[in-house]
Amino acid sequence: MKRDFETGSNHSLKDMKNMQDIEQFIAEQKLRLAQDPKCASSYYNLGVAFMNQGKFDEAIDAFEQAIEESGRMFEAFVNLGYIYFKEGDIEKVVKANLRAVEIEPRYARGYANLGFAYLQMGKTNDAIEALHKALELNPEIVQAWCNLANAYLQKGDIEESIETNKKMLKLAPDFALGYNNLANAYYMKGQFNEAITYCDKAVMLGFEAHPEFLKLLEPHLRKTKKKTTKEPEKKTRKKDKK
Repeated sequence: MKRDFETGSNHSLKDMKNMQDIEQFIAEQKLRLAQDPKCASSYYNLGVAFMNQGKFDEAIDAFEQAIEESGRMFEAFVNLGYIYFKEGDIEKVVKANLRAVEIEPRYARGYANLGFAYLQMGKTNDAIEALHKALELNPEIVQAWCNLANAYLQKGDIEESIETNKKMLKLAPDFALGYNNLANAYYMKGQFNEAITYCDKAVMLGFEAHPEFLKLLEPHLRKTKKKTTKEPEKKTRKKDKK
Protein backbone atom coordinates (compact mmCIF):
# COMPACT_ATOMS: atom_id res chain seq x y z
CA MET A 1 0.00 0.00 0.00
CA LYS A 2 1.02 3.55 -0.33
CA ARG A 3 0.69 3.81 3.39
CA ASP A 4 3.29 4.54 6.00
CA PHE A 5 2.62 1.34 7.89
CA GLU A 6 2.19 -2.22 6.66
CA THR A 7 0.10 -5.01 8.12
CA GLY A 8 0.85 -8.70 7.99
CA SER A 9 -0.52 -10.77 5.15
CA ASN A 10 -4.25 -11.40 4.92
CA HIS A 11 -4.46 -13.64 1.88
CA SER A 12 -7.66 -15.27 3.20
CA LEU A 13 -9.49 -11.96 2.83
CA LYS A 14 -8.08 -10.64 -0.42
CA ASP A 15 -11.05 -11.75 -2.54
CA MET A 16 -13.74 -10.59 -0.13
CA LYS A 17 -15.71 -7.66 -1.50
CA ASN A 18 -18.30 -6.94 1.20
CA MET A 19 -19.06 -7.25 4.88
CA GLN A 20 -21.27 -10.29 4.32
CA ASP A 21 -18.27 -12.22 2.97
CA ILE A 22 -16.22 -11.26 6.03
CA GLU A 23 -19.01 -12.28 8.42
CA GLN A 24 -19.19 -15.65 6.71
CA PHE A 25 -15.41 -15.98 6.99
CA ILE A 26 -15.62 -15.18 10.73
CA ALA A 27 -18.31 -17.81 11.22
CA GLU A 28 -16.11 -20.39 9.45
CA GLN A 29 -13.13 -19.59 11.71
CA LYS A 30 -15.28 -19.85 14.85
CA LEU A 31 -16.58 -23.23 13.66
CA ARG A 32 -13.01 -24.45 13.18
CA LEU A 33 -12.10 -23.22 16.67
CA ALA A 34 -15.08 -25.11 18.11
CA GLN A 35 -13.56 -28.24 16.59
CA ASP A 36 -9.95 -27.32 17.47
CA PRO A 37 -9.73 -24.68 20.24
CA LYS A 38 -5.94 -24.45 19.91
CA CYS A 39 -5.78 -23.65 16.17
CA ALA A 40 -3.45 -20.65 15.96
CA SER A 41 -4.21 -20.05 12.26
CA SER A 42 -7.94 -19.70 12.94
CA TYR A 43 -7.28 -17.17 15.71
CA TYR A 44 -4.97 -15.28 13.37
CA ASN A 45 -7.57 -15.28 10.58
CA LEU A 46 -10.19 -14.03 13.04
CA GLY A 47 -7.84 -11.23 14.05
CA VAL A 48 -7.36 -10.18 10.44
CA ALA A 49 -11.13 -10.20 9.82
CA PHE A 50 -11.86 -8.14 12.93
CA MET A 51 -9.05 -5.73 12.01
CA ASN A 52 -10.56 -5.22 8.56
CA GLN A 53 -13.88 -4.43 10.24
CA GLY A 54 -12.23 -1.92 12.54
CA LYS A 55 -13.06 -4.05 15.61
CA PHE A 56 -9.66 -3.54 17.17
CA ASP A 57 -10.38 -4.90 20.66
CA GLU A 58 -11.64 -8.19 19.23
CA ALA A 59 -8.70 -8.28 16.80
CA ILE A 60 -6.18 -7.79 19.63
CA ASP A 61 -7.74 -10.65 21.61
CA ALA A 62 -7.62 -12.94 18.57
CA PHE A 63 -4.01 -12.09 17.67
CA GLU A 64 -2.87 -12.54 21.28
CA GLN A 65 -4.56 -15.93 21.37
CA ALA A 66 -2.85 -16.90 18.09
CA ILE A 67 0.52 -15.90 19.60
CA GLU A 68 -0.22 -17.93 22.72
CA GLU A 69 -0.99 -21.03 20.66
CA SER A 70 2.02 -20.69 18.33
CA GLY A 71 5.51 -19.37 18.90
CA ARG A 72 5.93 -18.46 15.22
CA MET A 73 3.11 -15.93 14.78
CA PHE A 74 5.34 -13.03 13.78
CA GLU A 75 2.70 -11.61 11.42
CA ALA A 76 0.28 -11.42 14.35
CA PHE A 77 2.76 -9.12 16.09
CA VAL A 78 2.98 -6.92 12.97
CA ASN A 79 -0.81 -6.68 12.84
CA LEU A 80 -0.91 -5.79 16.53
CA GLY A 81 1.61 -3.07 15.70
CA TYR A 82 -0.73 -1.74 13.02
CA ILE A 83 -3.61 -1.57 15.49
CA TYR A 84 -1.45 0.22 18.06
CA PHE A 85 -0.40 2.65 15.32
CA LYS A 86 -4.06 3.38 14.53
CA GLU A 87 -4.64 3.93 18.25
CA GLY A 88 -1.66 6.29 18.45
CA ASP A 89 0.52 4.17 20.76
CA ILE A 90 3.91 4.32 18.99
CA GLU A 91 5.79 2.71 21.89
CA LYS A 92 3.63 -0.41 21.54
CA VAL A 93 4.15 -0.31 17.76
CA VAL A 94 7.90 -0.59 18.34
CA LYS A 95 7.55 -3.42 20.88
CA ALA A 96 5.25 -5.44 18.62
CA ASN A 97 7.49 -5.15 15.56
CA LEU A 98 10.62 -5.89 17.58
CA ARG A 99 8.98 -9.16 18.62
CA ALA A 100 8.11 -9.86 14.98
CA VAL A 101 11.70 -9.51 13.76
CA GLU A 102 12.97 -11.39 16.80
CA ILE A 103 10.87 -14.37 15.72
CA GLU A 104 11.63 -13.91 12.01
CA PRO A 105 14.87 -11.92 11.51
CA ARG A 106 14.37 -11.83 7.72
CA TYR A 107 10.91 -10.22 7.88
CA ALA A 108 11.47 -7.01 5.94
CA ARG A 109 8.04 -5.55 6.67
CA GLY A 110 8.72 -5.66 10.40
CA TYR A 111 11.90 -3.61 9.98
CA ALA A 112 10.09 -1.18 7.66
CA ASN A 113 7.41 -0.62 10.30
CA LEU A 114 10.06 -0.18 12.98
CA GLY A 115 11.74 2.45 10.83
CA PHE A 116 8.50 4.35 10.43
CA ALA A 117 7.75 4.19 14.16
CA TYR A 118 11.24 5.40 15.09
CA LEU A 119 10.82 8.24 12.61
CA GLN A 120 7.62 9.31 14.37
CA MET A 121 9.46 9.23 17.69
CA GLY A 122 12.29 11.40 16.38
CA LYS A 123 14.79 8.54 16.72
CA THR A 124 16.31 9.30 13.35
CA ASN A 125 19.42 7.11 13.50
CA ASP A 126 17.40 4.11 14.70
CA ALA A 127 14.92 4.74 11.87
CA ILE A 128 17.69 4.84 9.25
CA GLU A 129 19.22 1.61 10.58
CA ALA A 130 15.87 -0.23 10.57
CA LEU A 131 14.90 1.02 7.10
CA HIS A 132 18.26 0.03 5.64
CA LYS A 133 17.73 -3.45 7.08
CA ALA A 134 14.25 -3.62 5.55
CA LEU A 135 15.56 -2.60 2.12
CA GLU A 136 18.49 -5.00 2.37
CA LEU A 137 15.96 -7.80 2.82
CA ASN A 138 13.47 -6.44 0.28
CA PRO A 139 14.60 -3.53 -1.92
CA GLU A 140 11.13 -3.17 -3.45
CA ILE A 141 9.32 -1.75 -0.40
CA VAL A 142 8.51 1.68 -1.82
CA GLN A 143 7.29 3.13 1.47
CA ALA A 144 10.53 2.10 3.19
CA TRP A 145 12.49 4.10 0.58
CA CYS A 146 10.14 7.03 1.17
CA ASN A 147 10.54 6.90 4.95
CA LEU A 148 14.31 6.54 4.57
CA ALA A 149 14.41 9.70 2.45
CA ASN A 150 12.37 11.49 5.12
CA ALA A 151 14.70 10.21 7.83
CA TYR A 152 17.71 11.68 6.02
CA LEU A 153 15.84 14.96 5.63
CA GLN A 154 14.99 14.89 9.34
CA LYS A 155 18.69 14.34 10.05
CA GLY A 156 19.63 17.32 7.86
CA ASP A 157 21.34 15.23 5.17
CA ILE A 158 19.58 16.83 2.20
CA GLU A 159 21.79 15.30 -0.51
CA GLU A 160 21.23 11.77 0.80
CA SER A 161 17.49 12.46 1.02
CA ILE A 162 17.40 13.59 -2.61
CA GLU A 163 19.40 10.60 -3.79
CA THR A 164 17.16 8.20 -1.84
CA ASN A 165 13.98 9.77 -3.23
CA LYS A 166 15.31 9.45 -6.77
CA LYS A 167 16.11 5.76 -6.21
CA MET A 168 12.56 5.29 -4.96
CA LEU A 169 11.07 7.05 -8.00
CA LYS A 170 12.97 4.75 -10.34
CA LEU A 171 11.13 1.92 -8.60
CA ALA A 172 7.77 3.75 -8.49
CA PRO A 173 7.76 6.58 -11.08
CA ASP A 174 4.12 7.52 -10.37
CA PHE A 175 4.50 7.80 -6.59
CA ALA A 176 3.34 11.38 -6.09
CA LEU A 177 4.55 11.67 -2.49
CA GLY A 178 8.12 11.05 -3.68
CA TYR A 179 7.99 14.12 -5.93
CA ASN A 180 6.57 16.20 -3.11
CA ASN A 181 9.42 15.05 -0.86
CA LEU A 182 11.92 16.04 -3.54
CA ALA A 183 10.26 19.45 -3.77
CA ASN A 184 10.73 19.93 -0.02
CA ALA A 185 14.35 18.78 -0.14
CA TYR A 186 15.25 21.08 -3.02
CA TYR A 187 13.49 23.98 -1.29
CA MET A 188 15.59 23.37 1.82
CA LYS A 189 18.65 23.30 -0.41
CA GLY A 190 17.71 26.66 -1.91
CA GLN A 191 17.16 25.28 -5.42
CA PHE A 192 13.74 26.80 -5.91
CA ASN A 193 13.24 26.05 -9.62
CA GLU A 194 13.73 22.34 -8.92
CA ALA A 195 11.37 22.59 -5.95
CA ILE A 196 8.68 24.11 -8.16
CA THR A 197 9.19 21.49 -10.88
CA TYR A 198 8.85 18.56 -8.50
CA CYS A 199 5.91 20.12 -6.67
CA ASP A 200 4.10 20.55 -9.99
CA LYS A 201 4.81 16.89 -10.82
CA ALA A 202 3.41 15.75 -7.47
CA VAL A 203 0.23 17.80 -7.97
CA MET A 204 -0.14 16.50 -11.53
CA LEU A 205 -0.09 12.95 -10.11
CA GLY A 206 -2.86 13.79 -7.65
CA PHE A 207 -0.93 14.86 -4.55
CA GLU A 208 -2.50 17.69 -2.54
CA ALA A 209 0.42 19.97 -1.74
CA HIS A 210 0.37 21.65 1.66
CA PRO A 211 -0.97 25.22 1.35
CA GLU A 212 1.86 26.61 3.49
CA PHE A 213 4.45 25.04 1.21
CA LEU A 214 2.73 26.50 -1.84
CA LYS A 215 2.89 29.94 -0.18
CA LEU A 216 6.63 29.50 0.33
CA LEU A 217 7.05 28.64 -3.36
CA GLU A 218 4.88 31.49 -4.65
CA PRO A 219 7.48 34.32 -4.67
CA HIS A 220 9.98 32.06 -6.44
CA LEU A 221 7.31 31.08 -8.94
CA ARG A 222 6.74 34.76 -9.77
CA LYS A 223 10.47 35.26 -10.28
CA THR A 224 10.59 32.26 -12.60
CA LYS A 225 7.72 33.63 -14.66
CA LYS A 226 9.44 37.00 -14.97
CA LYS A 227 12.61 35.39 -16.22
CA THR A 228 10.80 33.31 -18.81
CA THR A 229 8.75 36.22 -20.12
CA LYS A 230 10.78 37.78 -22.92
CA GLU A 231 10.29 41.34 -23.94
CA PRO A 232 9.47 41.81 -27.64
CA GLU A 233 12.52 42.67 -29.67
CA LYS A 234 12.65 46.21 -30.96
CA LYS A 235 13.14 46.46 -34.68
CA THR A 236 15.28 49.24 -36.00
CA ARG A 237 14.70 50.68 -39.44
CA LYS A 238 17.67 51.11 -41.61
CA LYS A 239 17.97 54.58 -43.04
CA ASP A 240 17.62 54.72 -46.78
CA LYS A 241 20.75 55.74 -48.50
CA LYS A 242 20.40 58.92 -50.41
